[in-house]
Amino acid sequence: MQEVFIKDEYIKLGQLLKLSSLVQSGNDAKYFISEGQVSLNGEICLMRGKKVYPGDIVSFSGEEVIVKSAN
Repeated sequence: MQEVFIKDEYIKLGQLLKLSSLVQSGNDAKYFISEGQVSLNGEICLMRGKKVYPGDIVSFSGEEVIVKSAN
């Protein structure tokens, strides 16, 4: 499981996919999220702007990312 550290209170789902290098671009993130290929805490999420907080787990293409606070 990959760990991604954020300095703010939350990160948007599309931004997280780019930051963790699971997708190459924002357009890729938008596509995969809208196609129902991304899950947040075990549930499919169709909202690219969904707020993801420390402790949340995002799954995509067999990879898992856990968000952690950098503070």
